[in-house]
Amino acid sequence: MGPHEISLPVTGVGVDIEDISRFKNVKPGENEKFLKKIFTSNELFYCFSKKNPAPHLAVRFSGKEAVIKAIHNAGLGNPYYTDIEILNDATGAPSVKIDKKDFKNVTIKISLSHCRDKSLAFAVIFEDR
Repeated sequence: MGPHEISLPVTGVGVDIEDISRFKNVKPGENEKFLKKIFTSNELFYCFSKKNPAPHLAVRFSGKEAVIKAIHNAGLGNPYYTDIEILNDATGAPSVKIDKKDFKNVTIKISLSHCRDKSLAFAVIFEDR
């Protein structure tokens, strides 16, 4: 088995697609309540460091929705949006960090993509043994 293969049982999957236009006019200061309800400060820093933050906000929202759907599919609970943090690792690949004791025995893998007007995310939950 190679270094990137996982031999754990899949316990949940989730997918989500969003219109990027929903995030086009979202700005810090003007939409603070909404932003803080959905995103962590690290996610906001990353998204608003980009020239066009809308696709980055949308794809992270898609990612959180996909993770929540996968968690529900696995029967593992009900996290808040801010319990889930989606950042990029050193290679640029997205990774999921979730801070709740209910999710300490799972590995969550995620794939994110966006085009001109849509964002898409797919999440898979593996049960750690």
